[in-house]
Amino acid sequence: MEQHSARSADGCRHRRHHARLHHGDGLLHKHDRRHRGDQHGDTYNLALVGGVDSLSRIQIGLGQKLSDWLRKFQSARSLGQKIDQITHVQLRDIRLFIPAIANRTSGLSMGEHTEITAKEWGIGRQQQDELALQSHRNGVAAWDKGFFDDLVIPVGDLKRDTIPRKDTSLEKLAKLPPTFDRTSGKGTLTAGNSSPLTDGAAAIWAATSKGLERLPSGTPRVKLIDWEIASVDFRVEGLLMAPAFAIPRLLARHDLRYGDIHLWEIHEAFTAQLAFHLKALQDAAFLRNRAKVPRDFGPFPLDRLNPNGGSTALGHPFGATGARIISMAVKELAAMQAGSRAIVSICADGGLGTVLLLEAG
Repeated sequence: MEQHSARSADGCRHRRHHARLHHGDGLLHKHDRRHRGDQHGDTYNLALVGGVDSLSRIQIGLGQKLSDWLRKFQSARSLGQKIDQITHVQLRDIRLFIPAIANRTSGLSMGEHTEITAKEWGIGRQQQDELALQSHRNGVAAWDKGFFDDLVIPVGDLKRDTIPRKDTSLEKLAKLPPTFDRTSGKGTLTAGNSSPLTDGAAAIWAATSKGLERLPSGTPRVKLIDWEIASVDFRVEGLLMAPAFAIPRLLARHDLRYGDIHLWEIHEAFTAQLAFHLKALQDAAFLRNRAKVPRDFGPFPLDRLNPNGGSTALGHPFGATGARIISMAVKELAAMQAGSRAIVSICADGGLGTVLLLEAG
């Protein structure tokens, strides 16, 4: 990826600076070389950046009260003190601590938060399942045509992801029970329309023009034109709504409409989240009153959305998803005509969102 120019959150444009992609959920971090005495990128011109997650091997710990007791037992110096400590442990305190994927402020998981936002935006089960089916179909087709062949590194005998399902259908998806709201009778998020938490690793190159000279000539490359990082009060707007604020601001800054973007890579934490992002982007009142971008961006080109599958079909290892999505966008966009543009949009827990504007050529 070659950086062209970028705009920081304070609205100032910075040119001639080195970009480093530090992946948490796709965060772009910049370093202005003017403060490093490296005006031309002779030293800081190429970085390999990415992330890894192994959600199948989350370490299980001890409950807090049992941990406190164990520390006191270990610190006891005499046999009598240790025996005394044994009498203080309660049977109800002997339990394991299994980490939950929950927001520390609300105590709710991302799925529970997304159920709330889906209800607020009127996103139904049928739409979510249709988006999930399309994600799987696109993912399977991409594997079949060889799109991932030079993106995925085989591990042992495993050469292909097993998550994209060739045999799924709307009928099968409709049979799955709600996962995050099982009591109200109105839950719509299921295992089929939510991204699976998986193991994975991903990395990409970030470079200046000089840094690109150090890479093989056939390496797919695009320009990073600009980015927008947004944060919202998720108690008001919804935990995963930030990209719906960032996308119109980024496009307006470049006087672009939705149709001017030739590739849309939007993270699918849940297809409900994708659906309410799309609905918000086409809601004039939302754009005017909440995103504070009072303009018409035209119809959204759904046929350009996640053409090689999204996180619903490909999985979501937290530490690797950002680099995985960007790498897919870079390869797809690099094969397009010079001047073609892509938007990469990634939401994150805590009301955060990062959006990139890329350009081929």
